[in-house]
Amino acid sequence: MSDPTTDAAPDNPPSRASYLLAGRRVSVSDLIEAGLLQVGEQLTFDRPRIGESHSARIATDHSIELVDGQRFKSPSSAAIAAVGGGSFDGWHAWASSDGTMLDVLRQRLLDSAASQAVPSDEEPQSASALRHEKLKKAREDAEQGSPVALSVRDLIAWWGAVRRGYLVSRQVAAELANHSLTTSPDFEAVSFDAVVKLVAAPKGTDGTEPASTVPANPVTPLADEDVPALGLTLGNLPSALAGVVAVSPSATFEEAITEMAINGYSQLPVTVGDRTLRGAVTWESIARARHADPEAPFSKAIIPAREVPYDHHLVDVLAILTEFDFVVVRDQTNTIAGIVTSSDVASAYGSLATPFFLIGEFDQRLRRILSETFDVGTVTTLCAPDGDRKIASFDDLSIGDYQRILQSKDAWATLGWPLDRKVFVKRVDELREIRNDLMHFNPDPLPEDAVQKIRHMITLLREYGD
Repeated sequence: MSDPTTDAAPDNPPSRASYLLAGRRVSVSDLIEAGLLQVGEQLTFDRPRIGESHSARIATDHSIELVDGQRFKSPSSAAIAAVGGGSFDGWHAWASSDGTMLDVLRQRLLDSAASQAVPSDEEPQSASALRHEKLKKAREDAEQGSPVALSVRDLIAWWGAVRRGYLVSRQVAAELANHSLTTSPDFEAVSFDAVVKLVAAPKGTDGTEPASTVPANPVTPLADEDVPALGLTLGNLPSALAGVVAVSPSATFEEAITEMAINGYSQLPVTVGDRTLRGAVTWESIARARHADPEAPFSKAIIPAREVPYDHHLVDVLAILTEFDFVVVRDQTNTIAGIVTSSDVASAYGSLATPFFLIGEFDQRLRRILSETFDVGTVTTLCAPDGDRKIASFDDLSIGDYQRILQSKDAWATLGWPLDRKVFVKRVDELREIRNDLMHFNPDPLPEDAVQKIRHMITLLREYGD
């Protein structure tokens, strides 16, 4: 496939107000453009517990400039650099010249944007405003110690989504951050129906990191931490946080064998309570222990077991699974929460294999048809009319580009297919979304009809393109 990044279908840019509520984190520049901060304004970061105060100013490029000349786009990066280490949420650290915290200014901007949000076909104004109110209420509940609990499925439904895609996850994370919220556990790192809580984002703690860990280049600003994790995590697999059946070190062979037999397990963790892992027993370890000594105590069957946090990337655990065949998973509270086996991983990747290869065939067939029908100059005019992209060959095209070509009535007429152009392009757009989910390893299952949609389009291209 030609484009490793997310394809974007042609669309009209949203208004600034709706964009602030639907897509990214609020920045210092947004506060300046809204008149809530001024270039040259002094900022203060007071730490009364240790009798320390730090100063900064808003630079002409809208960055936060420290007294030593270092500049940062992110308030958090600026706070860490000012202190020389630690971890701080800069929105709750820096105050404007009149003593107002940046977080308060951010909330004023969000309230204003909510009231001005322009409706679109994808999201009516009422949906944006309703979500804004839900997030404000969730923040109040979190700060009062009663966080909202809901499934990941229900959470992303606030954004009108039915699955976690790259863009949806990025939007959810950004808007949660705008309201000083996060989820526990991480909504991106657990299964679709796992329950998460909307909790107050950490405001930071003083650390002991040396000042040398802070970037010292005064003209290189740091971006906000706005990039969602890519790839599957252990927690995305249903078994990872589904609970665990375990036995104690004082268990008997009969107890362990019965638990494994009635549950269909190949292994059992051996634990003390729900946090201390002593190892595991497997059918093989039991057989080896009893073969070596029919009178062996249960402890002789206990073998080492590897434990991994739920948010660990799955690809990084493959080597461990090759050696141990399973890992014990800990959740966000460090509790032993489940087991992931090699077969679980094979199933997860296997479910992606068929649609991945099919979408690749669709991409190749449609690109070949277009390359045999049009020249590079024609598609460049259609796909990059402003000259902002260089298209050297058809290999530079994405599925979004295929849409742009096929949306042209003249190009469609040149193909000469006795098909409805709008219906065909709509289906291409659906396959573009499927392709994006596959390329970004969306942890949620594809719609049940996704594979059939790809197969039908391949059949159609074989009929009209060969």
